[in-house]
Amino acid sequence: MKADVPGTVLKRERARDAVLELIESRSPGDAIPSERALCALLDVSRPTLRAAVDELVAAGLLVREHGRGMFVAPEKITQELVSADLSLSLPQAAGAWSSRLLEFTTLPAGARVGRRLRMSPAEDIVYVARLRLVDGAPMAIEHLHIRAALVPGLSAQELEDGDLYEHLRHTHGVHVREAVQAIEPTVVTRAEAQLLEVPELSPALLFERLTSDTAGVPVEYVHSLYRGDRYRIVSRLALGPAATAPLVRDGHHPGIPPGDFAHGDPIASSTRGDIQAGG
Repeated sequence: MKADVPGTVLKRERARDAVLELIESRSPGDAIPSERALCALLDVSRPTLRAAVDELVAAGLLVREHGRGMFVAPEKITQELVSADLSLSLPQAAGAWSSRLLEFTTLPAGARVGRRLRMSPAEDIVYVARLRLVDGAPMAIEHLHIRAALVPGLSAQELEDGDLYEHLRHTHGVHVREAVQAIEPTVVTRAEAQLLEVPELSPALLFERLTSDTAGVPVEYVHSLYRGDRYRIVSRLALGPAATAPLVRDGHHPGIPPGDFAHGDPIASSTRGDIQAGG
């Protein structure tokens, strides 16, 4: 394979920046000029422009539609992590969140989940798989493992409507207080790609979380897969004391749930590695 000729990389970067400026001046769903028109406008070759456009498509900023052209991609759903002393307070993520139940059953915890929840592998858990949607578009696949003894009578409606952690508090008397969470990059399998409506092996974010109640007893182990092209995390670092306490809003917090967390309880956060719970 031949190396880039001098100036090729710079031309591609300039082409990328020019197309990015076009994207930023438009709204989601708006068309941008064709590759042929952009080549003439920017005075670059077709391969150079296509390489720049491919980067923006992979980054989730542009969408190609066969036979129609190129369009500004939908806005990414942003989750903001705000530092407050040694804990994290969580503003709600953008968009209207809903759930579609994929699987709902009771089964033995097994060795792996049992270790995380500090319970016998033979004890029952409630296993839930659900598709999370934002404004009707698939955003994430969540796999929940909840101690069955804590949620007798847990219904499918509770898992699809409203906030699960509010249901746990008000219906089942379960008050979650702390979560330890790890986030790492991954790619989607063929089955996951079909549910999320993305190509196989598309980038994604894997969340793994262990949630405990006010007594420190593990309540739930969750692993979730979020679309890498539509979801991002922004960290706001407090470098000095705030003049007033930050306002806390109710709403869905992807990755880390709302519920008791939304009322100011501390959350421990990790950016990599496995969740550790009793081995």
